[in-house]
Amino acid sequence: MDAKLVREQAIAATTRYFWDRQGFEPDPDSEEWEAEYRRQFDLAKERLAEIGPETGAGAATAVSEPASWAELTGPPTQIRWAMALRTERIHEIRDPGMRDWLATTWTRAKSWIDTRELPTPVFLQRIGPHYAEYRKKADEQARVATTARREQQKAAETLRREVAEAGITVAGLIELIDISDRLPPVPLQKKLAELDHEGRNLRVFDTADPAMLMVLEKSADGRSEYGIERDEGLVADLALFARAMELS
Repeated sequence: MDAKLVREQAIAATTRYFWDRQGFEPDPDSEEWEAEYRRQFDLAKERLAEIGPETGAGAATAVSEPASWAELTGPPTQIRWAMALRTERIHEIRDPGMRDWLATTWTRAKSWIDTRELPTPVFLQRIGPHYAEYRKKADEQARVATTARREQQKAAETLRREVAEAGITVAGLIELIDISDRLPPVPLQKKLAELDHEGRNLRVFDTADPAMLMVLEKSADGRSEYGIERDEGLVADLALFARAMELS
């Protein structure tokens, strides 16, 4: 006989006994709890001996829950019982949205234990207003997120048009950098843009020198860093290109 299975069933039965009898569970270290646990342990052994180990194991694993459900909180003995109550209750509810809400937000084991004797229609009537409030907030959050996403898409389209109308391309920006005279490296400041084209990656930075920019380049030939003369037209094109890339 599986001693672990007997122990788990005895603990769950002990918890149910005290909650059904007096509405709370005494300290597991108390003599009262220990005496009832021993009684339930003997009953569990007898029960498993009658139904066989395979059936008993099946009854224990029947409480397994989907991975998407939130973990319950509370004393371990309450959690074991509440898991069975939650599984049974949720399977009686047709609304998939409400099932998901209960499975992910009702995380206190005691909440499931306290409502165990409510018929499902009464249970639904009591939690209905709370679920309705949750749906109202969730719908509002979804509306705000959708509006923000549309505004971002609109801004991205506007920037892409500006970039296209200005004739700014990655190849063109790199060409402007390539025709600039190479200057000795200086300390970096804010990154202005990152350009990827035909196996080359160029990161362009501002510097403390108002007359210089810094470029860190990586390609199949290796890495290099060099300064170039600061051109305000190039800086403006790099900034516009970078903003368009961020929103794309």
